[in-house]
Parts: sequence; structure tokens; C-alpha cells
Amino acid sequence: MTSYLKTSGSFAAYATLKKSALLAFGVASLFSAQAVLAFDFNDVSQEAQELAQRGYTAPQGNLPESLAGLNFQQYQQIQYKPAQSHWRSDNLRFDLGFFHEGMHYNTPVTINEVNGDDVQELKFSPDNFKYGNLDVDRSKFKDLGFAGFKINYGDSPDKKSESMVFLGASYFRVAGQNQRYGLSSRGLAIDTGLNSGEEFPRFKEFWVVKPQGDDRYLTIYALLDSPSATGAYRFILRPGQDSVVDVQSRLFLRRQVTKLGIAPLTSMYLFGPEQPSSSSNYRPAIHDSNGLLLATGDGQWLWRPLSNPKRLSVDTFPANNPRGMGLLQRDHDFGDYQDIENRYDLRPSAWIEPQNTWGDGQVELVQIPTPDETNDNIVSFWRPTQELPTNQPLDFNYTINWTLNEARYHTPDLGWVAQTRRARGETVQDNLVRKSDDSTMYVIDFVGPNLKSPGSNDNVQADVNLGDNGQVVRSDVVRNPAMGGYRLKLSVKANDTSKPVNMKAFLKNGDSRLTETWNYVLPANE
Repeated sequence: MTSYLKTSGSFAAYATLKKSALLAFGVASLFSAQAVLAFDFNDVSQEAQELAQRGYTAPQGNLPESLAGLNFQQYQQIQYKPAQSHWRSDNLRFDLGFFHEGMHYNTPVTINEVNGDDVQELKFSPDNFKYGNLDVDRSKFKDLGFAGFKINYGDSPDKKSESMVFLGASYFRVAGQNQRYGLSSRGLAIDTGLNSGEEFPRFKEFWVVKPQGDDRYLTIYALLDSPSATGAYRFILRPGQDSVVDVQSRLFLRRQVTKLGIAPLTSMYLFGPEQPSSSSNYRPAIHDSNGLLLATGDGQWLWRPLSNPKRLSVDTFPANNPRGMGLLQRDHDFGDYQDIENRYDLRPSAWIEPQNTWGDGQVELVQIPTPDETNDNIVSFWRPTQELPTNQPLDFNYTINWTLNEARYHTPDLGWVAQTRRARGETVQDNLVRKSDDSTMYVIDFVGPNLKSPGSNDNVQADVNLGDNGQVVRSDVVRNPAMGGYRLKLSVKANDTSKPVNMKAFLKNGDSRLTETWNYVLPANE
């Protein structure tokens, strides 16, 4: 699951737009305003429904050999000319750039502009691209198309920066002010983590609504297609310090799907304090996200640190009508990464909030082994547990918040996990020398507004559950004055080392819960 966007350092967006209650009112107005256009969500929905009633036709690649054989560095030399950006001369806050076909982006997508009553396809021309020092004959590219497109945002043509990108299958990325592109979202995931193989639906056609005057939002419609499903999508992008994307989706199933992934996120975790590197590396951590956060419909908050497993790992968490979920990058201190080029400290979190009733389901976390940071090896999504009809539309609407300020989307009533660190368990002998006791120790730091006052939390204890295969060697809670919270030191052993230990812990003061639940797995044979 490698992406061109994965390692590019040029994708940074700089814009400001503060989220507020007034903004929520404004979004409702945006939805109603779109209905007066000659083209709207219902048109895409009708196309998706008609497409689902026909047999699936696989897209045909059209790349000449000179482009199909490009490596990443070569493909990166093909850049859309900024002066040719669509709407650049219209004095708007948005303009569009485009991606050339090449490498594994071998299938064109159709991109249309909706301008009032007028709907026009935007045409590809090799003259609008720079090819660097590639030895290619651009005259042979006239019949190609766009691989995807990017949305630039800013107050003036020379101050715009990338805010959102659609490129490859149904992938899209978003970045807010002072953020670097990190994890990706997708329109839909199908059969992720199954031995039968994953199906990758693709956006085959887009319609971008031309903004008016000083508009600070942009509307994009998309038509999704795959052997198992079709879908109509509306994205409303609102760039800002935290960029926000409102997603309206309507799916039509061609067949029963074993695993349907709604609001999927894809990220990368190589190593970090939760799972230190097995080899020498000057960087203490390499990851786009370091944990899965889930807010269940019944008010529970669960934090699952990510890992780079030795073998495929699939975990499920009950989540009927979830209130929120996401892959988060909770650590934004440069010193904890020391990576000047990739700036993992500036990679945003993506927090998803459902906007309609989703029903019974579960959140699934798929973690895939990876030897390096070029592979996206983490996938999360919500999966319906009831059988879904194939003869009627399925609506799933949600908002994605791309942020460096994760606390703003967390309940202030509970503390949260600021960091998880793993080490060998040890005891301090009489001579002060530390000695291993063959356990594994986890150091978990909890922070939050409700944990800052030590006087009101003078009886803080840990509630620990290790299931049937774990034993607590030591558990100790101490105040952490450096972080303004509490530290749990938890040393554990497996009863049967050939089986994993599913660990859960939270802090409480008497019968009062103080924090979210930390949930991690001690793998088998470790």
C-alpha cells in the first residue's frame, strides 16, 4: 500500500479558518446551497445506482512504456506548471493542479468542472507539465489523461499551498496550516486483511464545483466503482488551521461483501517508544500515526497504540453507532523524531465524527509488517456487523478533522494517554543495580485537565485487566509533575508465551474513572 504522496516533501498547506458553532451552521447552509446547481449529489447517486446494475468493467491502462517504467524519483520530476493552475487568474481562494499518469498510476480519471448550469470536462495536455530531465517524447502523451488532482488554497495566487490531494484508487490526503501530509483517507475499503486479497475501489470520475468570489470552502463530487460496489460521494473541504472535510456517501452493493470498511484511514508505523527499533537509528520514532482512538456510542474512550507486528494483526473493537474514531499522531515534539526531512512531528491526526446513524458495527484495526517507512502498513475503518442489502442505497455521512491539536476533539472529563514506552521489566537490588526480572514493562503517561490538580486526585489507582493469559508483576501509579498528569508503570508476564496478552488499564479515583482506557497487546513469544 505504497503511495506517491507517501514521501513527497512538497505537500504543505497554509491557511486559516477557525472551527466554531457558527461554522457548523454555515455548513448546513452550504449543503442547501448546492441544491440549486444544475449538477448535485443526486446526479452522482443516480450514476452510481445505474452503474451498480451493470456488470463491472475493469479500467484499462493506457501508459506508454516510457512512463510505466518510471521509478518514484523519476515520476516526481513530472510536475504540473503552477502558471497553468485552473482558476489561477480568477481571483479565487482556490485553484487546481493535476497529476500526470505514470509509474503505477496507469489509469486516467475524468475530472469535470461544475460552473453554475455548465458542466465541462477538464482536458489533459502534456504542454501543461514539466518533465524535468526525463528523456521522453511528450508528443506520444496527447491521448493520456489525469491521474488525479490537487487543491491549492490561499489569499493570492503566489501564496497558495496544497490543501487536499486525490491520487490513486479512492485515496485522498488533507493538511491544515503548518502541517505536512501524513496519513491518508479512502472512500471505501473492501476485504482488507483477508487471505482472499483486498479489493481497492477507485474514484473514476470527479466533478469540482467552481467557488464563487471569496468562498472559503470547495465542493467535490466523486463516482466510485469496484467489482463489489459503486458509490456517490460529496466532499466539502474547509481549509484552515484544522482542515475539515465533510463527507456524504451513498453506496450500492453489487454483491454481499465479506468486510465493508467505512471511513477507512491508512497510515504508517515503523517504530517508536511503544515498540523501539531493533536496529540502531538516530531517529527515536518513525510513524505517521501512533494510535487508534475510539469513542463508543455508550460513552467509552479507548486508546490503542499502534505496532509494527511480525505477522498480520487484525483487532476488532465493538462500536455500535460510534461517536468518533481516528488514527492519531499524539506526539508533535520534534525532539521525539529528529527527522528534518520528513518532519513526522508535523503529520496531522485524522478524527472522524459520524453525522448520521450507522447502526451496529465494530472498528477494525489492521496492522501489517513493514521493513521500512515507505509502506503504509496501518488501516482502520468501521465495519457493519449486520447483513447489508444489495437492493437499496446505504448512506454513511461523516466529518474528518485533520489536526495537530487532538485534545480539542477529546472529552475534557477524561485524561488521555500522552505516551506509551516499553522496556524490559527490572528490579532495583540492595546495591542499587537494576536487574531484569523477565517481565515486560510499559510506562504509560496520562494527562488532561482533570489530572492537573494533585489535591483532588490523592487516591489515584490503576484498574488493570490482562485477560486469562497475563499476570501483573508490578503496577505502580505516581504523579508526573513534568507532564502535569500521572504515570503508570506496569510490568507483565504471559502465562503461555505462545499466546498474546491483551492488556487494558485506566486510572480511577475511588469509583470515579479518570482516564480513557489504554489497550495494548503483548505479542506471543516476546
